Amino acid sequence: MKSSNISRRKFLGNASLGAGAFGLPGYFSQAEGIKSGDNVPRHVNIGTVSIMDISASNPPDMIQKVLGIMENMVPYKPDIICLPEIFAYANIANHHYQLKDVAEKVPGAVVTPFLNFARTHNCYVICPTYSLHGENIYISAVLISRQGKVAGEYHKMRPAESELKMGITPGKANPPVFETDFGKIGVQICFDVKYEEGWNALKDKGAQIIFWPSAYAGGQEISSRAWRHQVYIVTSTQKDTSKICDITGETIAQTGRWQRNWICAPVNPEKAFIPTWPAVSLFPDIQKKYGPKLRLTTFSEEEWTIMESLDAGLKIADVLKEFNLKSMHETLKELSAAHKKAGEKT
Repeated sequence: MKSSNISRRKFLGNASLGAGAFGLPGYFSQAEGIKSGDNVPRHVNIGTVSIMDISASNPPDMIQKVLGIMENMVPYKPDIICLPEIFAYANIANHHYQLKDVAEKVPGAVVTPFLNFARTHNCYVICPTYSLHGENIYISAVLISRQGKVAGEYHKMRPAESELKMGITPGKANPPVFETDFGKIGVQICFDVKYEEGWNALKDKGAQIIFWPSAYAGGQEISSRAWRHQVYIVTSTQKDTSKICDITGETIAQTGRWQRNWICAPVNPEKAFIPTWPAVSLFPDIQKKYGPKLRLTTFSEEEWTIMESLDAGLKIADVLKEFNLKSMHETLKELSAAHKKAGEKT
């Protein structure tokens, strides 16, 4: 175990003498020496769809158009593709429907065509639809496995006022985390972004990637969710931009003017979000031991650091344990418990 009793003030005073070399004003990076073909970690290839400017004559027509968009991602070997909220009933000209007539017992009219796509292309699919459970109708996100089977279902916890008036039932305030072969994932849908409980619950349950099918793009609100909860967030929208956000809130990839309807990009699940202080005193030892196998990127004003494995044999959890470090999430949970205990004592 590594430890340090150096004070924050003394450390910063000493480091300022050589800050340019040590990297305090900017970020630490040891990854430039990695070459193609090295033992790089397994990345997760994530695809997402926007139906911006896509119109259809009816829901089956929209489903076929979305399947056509997804075919563009196949050469990139996606591990998972996310579709927009209630996409089959969006952007349909002169189409009016009764909720009770379109809500499906999963898998139904909307979900079934995507079972075959998932099986054929060996990828997970997140397919939103109206789902029927007894007397209740939910806005749902159905997770389809690589084998083309229904693997789980999330029900939107916070429907908008108009959706409640339509007869939508709110989902339970305990969103599930789904186990995949590349890690734990969760889902929030559209207006869920406005409330804390779903995001907090998914992070507490260990979700590494949270998918957000939506009617709109979310913008900076989504970016802020990513860094606040230290998770990748993938949006899939009916209009404007669909994007993949890093755990820092920065955009990894997004749709736009020249590629409006899909993106597919890799993310690295071997990342940790840690408080820079007091871990920074251990960074030289970590860099000396692991060199180009590991990247440390420090955001100086925010005082957080991203630790990322660049080697398939190096697990970030092992590095944290070796140097007696904790993630930001673990640190804040422990600190909150200490605050509560101190307050009760007072």
